[in-house]
Amino acid sequence: MQQEINRLEETILSSFRIPLTRRTLVDEEKLLDLLDLIRMSLPQAFAEAGLIIQQKEEILLEAEEYGQRIVDAAQAKRAQILDENDIIHQAERESEQMHRKVQQECDAIMQETLQEIDIKRRQCQQELEEMRQRAVAEAQQIEQGADDYADSVLEHIEEDLNEMTRIIRNGRQQLRPDGKPLSNKK
Repeated sequence: MQQEINRLEETILSSFRIPLTRRTLVDEEKLLDLLDLIRMSLPQAFAEAGLIIQQKEEILLEAEEYGQRIVDAAQAKRAQILDENDIIHQAERESEQMHRKVQQECDAIMQETLQEIDIKRRQCQQELEEMRQRAVAEAQQIEQGADDYADSVLEHIEEDLNEMTRIIRNGRQQLRPDGKPLSNKK
């Protein structure tokens, strides 16, 4: 088509010019032949242009779809990253909450254990004091019992000695028939 237009231009430029005017005489038959060639080339050119436009539209549509897919993928990736960040932040918050909860539970258990230890210590001290008091009481009872026993034994010995002394005096008196009192020689 470009070639036919170039020939038409050559024909016009190579035609006879009318002096002092801007007009050119063109061979009518040649001009019509060239126009017929152009007309015949037009459907093919239009078809080619239509195909080119169609291909251009398809390329643009594909490019738009591809661009939309890229935008969609980018938005999906952005959403995923945001979700992951939210998940990470949520996990960090939950981890911090769990850490605080475990720390509080540990502190509570530690406090409870210390209280139990203190209660056990007091109980042990009380039991030790009660055992000491019982031991002192038992020792006092044993000491009192030993004293009572010793006193009882000494009392029996004293009674036995008094009885022996009386027997000895009687025996000595019987040895002195004259009735003189006995001297206490040592």
